[in-house]
Amino acid sequence: MQANGLDERTNLLVEEYSTSGRLDNITQVMSIHTQYLESFLRSQFYMLRMDGPLPLPYRHYIAIMAAARHQCSYLINMHVDEFLKTGGIAEWLNGLEYIPQRLKNLNEINKLLAHRPWLITKEHIQKLVKTGENNWSLPELVHAVVLLAHYHALASFVFGSGINPERDLDTSNGVRLIAVNNFCVCDLANDNNIENASLTSSNFGIADSLSELEALMERMKRLQEDKEDEEASQEEMATRFEKEKKESLLVISGAFDDEIVSTDVSRYVEDPGFGYKDFARRGEDHLPTFRAQDYTWENHGFSLVNRLYSDIGHLLDEKFRMVYNLTYNTMATHEDVDTTTLRRALFNYVHCMYGIRYDDYDYGEVNQLLERSLKVYIKTVTCYPERTTKRMYDSYWRQFKHSEKVHVNLLLMEARMQAELLYALRAITRHLT
Repeated sequence: MQANGLDERTNLLVEEYSTSGRLDNITQVMSIHTQYLESFLRSQFYMLRMDGPLPLPYRHYIAIMAAARHQCSYLINMHVDEFLKTGGIAEWLNGLEYIPQRLKNLNEINKLLAHRPWLITKEHIQKLVKTGENNWSLPELVHAVVLLAHYHALASFVFGSGINPERDLDTSNGVRLIAVNNFCVCDLANDNNIENASLTSSNFGIADSLSELEALMERMKRLQEDKEDEEASQEEMATRFEKEKKESLLVISGAFDDEIVSTDVSRYVEDPGFGYKDFARRGEDHLPTFRAQDYTWENHGFSLVNRLYSDIGHLLDEKFRMVYNLTYNTMATHEDVDTTTLRRALFNYVHCMYGIRYDDYDYGEVNQLLERSLKVYIKTVTCYPERTTKRMYDSYWRQFKHSEKVHVNLLLMEARMQAELLYALRAITRHLT
């Protein structure tokens, strides 16, 4: 995977700076993948600034509520400023008890979407849209849901890429040096390789991670060949999904006491103890797997969201496709590599943890392509982003460039956003039928 042309990237950053008056760290890191950044900025700009069902201050307050579910003070601070700039009432920033009841009513769906979207039902939708002075119209609710899912997923990207606030850091020659969990956004954005301690400590470390890379490429090649030889039966495919879903239970991202949430964040959080619980909890055999064929983004979600909040469907669709198909046909030092199977395994593993199954996908591929340290990283970034550490980031794919790991984070973010939207939009569809 390589960085895109420099001119294209510079133009995009200059354009973004002239539009918003700032160049935040998220934009700088994403700018390694210029094509993706363009469609990300387009959809985010549309959600926050263009005509839509919700007033501007509401949009930024909803972003704050979403980011607070993952204690993402970086995004909270950014939207506190925007909230005030767009005419938001300063008192609301004292916490949830100061906001209008109809915004408070979003707490439940915010909490479920962020941590256990499979629990969302049409009853949750009915409660929000039922007649009364604090009700939401369906277009308003769809706008709110898109914002919530966007900012939950963006919190995953922020923590996964170790992005810290711009304002607290040193300035050197008028340029801010941005420390990111002991490495620098400029390193991520310019794809400078920072050797992991485990690599530099001995030649063995380097040889070891090189053989990891070769082994991964070998497995990818074998999967391509096997595909041409034989197809697994539907039954076998279903069994492999169940196996992968249950195995994801065993991927644990470290033992954590209840984290202490700072008051700055906690004022925007209702029920802070509510978090991700594995979809496939032990001892539950009859879980309602979400069969993607019954409700897909392409055939169902896209048209519903576009009907109720015009054009956002096209923008999101472009962004999902862009990240899913993005490739430079490289892997670390190797060129002319078809990375399709790897990208699909990353995307589908996220959906698997959310209980979403594709009938035509062989989940045996996930196990062959994603090593344990990568699975721990994926699960943490997707389900408990605030627990992500630099060690987790360093521990997988040690020979890969930063741009490739940023690409992984983009895939995880979009897969997560799509999973949340599928559950919410399915509940809205059920409410309508």
